[in-house]
Amino acid sequence: MTDHITHDPIYNTAHRDDFPGMMNVDRYGARTDAFDAIISATHDHFWDPMDTAYLDFSSPFDLKNEYLMPRETFPELQSAVVDKLDEGQQIHLANESTRWSLSGILHGEQGALSLSASLCHILVDPGAQEYASNQTREEARHVTAFSRYIHTRWGKPYPVGEALGGLLTELVGAEEVYKKLVGMQMLVEGLAMGAFANFHSKTNDPLLKRLTQLVMTDEAFHHKFGKIWADKTIPKLGTEEHNRVEDWAAQCFETVLFNLVNIRQKQVIYDQFGLDWQWVRDACREVFTDKDRRNTLKESTNIFRVLIKTLMNSGIITDRTRPIYSHWVDMDQMEGENEDMIGYAIADEGIEYLKTINRGRKVIGQK
Repeated sequence: MTDHITHDPIYNTAHRDDFPGMMNVDRYGARTDAFDAIISATHDHFWDPMDTAYLDFSSPFDLKNEYLMPRETFPELQSAVVDKLDEGQQIHLANESTRWSLSGILHGEQGALSLSASLCHILVDPGAQEYASNQTREEARHVTAFSRYIHTRWGKPYPVGEALGGLLTELVGAEEVYKKLVGMQMLVEGLAMGAFANFHSKTNDPLLKRLTQLVMTDEAFHHKFGKIWADKTIPKLGTEEHNRVEDWAAQCFETVLFNLVNIRQKQVIYDQFGLDWQWVRDACREVFTDKDRRNTLKESTNIFRVLIKTLMNSGIITDRTRPIYSHWVDMDQMEGENEDMIGYAIADEGIEYLKTINRGRKVIGQK
């Protein structure tokens, strides 16, 4: 039997091939109201990536002469790499690195779409199932939006990195509900909130700034779904169960921390410039140490800081695994911060923006 580690009946599951069980007449009336607020708020943050009222993908950006993200955010351009590249090549490398990051986000959104759809097949509670189907719809528009952005700026995305692709495949295919919810709804969604906040605050492209804000209006609610699971589940866990959840979270954290923007994972970029990825790695290590990595984690929008805060606020981190995270951030300082997640304020502003548009919105094709 699969051990889903849920404890609350709203997360009860059926086997993914047991469709007859979904037609049990008693099931239809056993609906939780735990997700009603998230579901009903869907209309407040509706947007359509195919409608220019929300996003105008025809807006130009000069990739040859302008940095999509600030130059100082790229370790390669703070290293000996710059000695081998002229100014145009440096801009090109930086923008290709941004393309790599956005490609990873696109693949992550596809993972979230597929995982949410898989929850629809197994969650028995109609309310939980409705929430999962709602998130599936929203993740689908994220896939559309990032696909269009990457197509507009570059033509096509980079292939998924080995580490990220492996993690997403594991999460989507996992049978245990806790792995899906901790791995995707908390860790990956936590990473996404940090990444989007970082892009929104630093990008020089107004289109990317608006795109990430609109996606955040959805992701803030997806993140809350994982928090609801944690609130209803973590306090009820026995020691052995908590250890399993905690160890799984720590394993996923270390996977993304050391591999998500790893030079080896990005070697396809350096081939274009005739640079050996191992030489690039060594050059970056000379100027970007663990101390520098820890300093970057002090930024409120740092994706890994947001991830640690998510796990800490959910009660998943204990003294057993605290040293893994305290090596990178000041956990005592983080505990003294309010529980508001980075990006919620940006999402709230986005929702107000959407309300203004949606009041006068016409459906595409409507006369």
